[in-house]
Amino acid sequence: MSISDEDIAFVTDHFSEAGPISTRKMFGGLAIYADGTIFALLMGSGNLMLKAKGDLAQALQDEGCTQFTYNTKSKTPTAMPYWTLPDAAMDDHELACGWARRSLLQNF
Repeated sequence: MSISDEDIAFVTDHFSEAGPISTRKMFGGLAIYADGTIFALLMGSGNLMLKAKGDLAQALQDEGCTQFTYNTKSKTPTAMPYWTLPDAAMDDHELACGWARRSLLQNF
């Protein structure tokens, strides 16, 4: 899946209450920023991922979210600090912005 103008409009609108939203296409996906700080990715697969660590990562895991992992050239699984957005937040603008604000409050 390539990132379309409609995808960009969706994430910009969906997270609009988290701050001034900007985006940048990269690596077949889309980096999502609020006030210049990256807090989410839209993957080429269509998954919307939030940057999270510690308590927030645990909260996302408790919601049934999955962490982004990939295999290195040596086939070693490597986890990245990005988690899928909870299903309920995909359809709820306010819930999505709440998760986004929590991500932005972390010190990465």
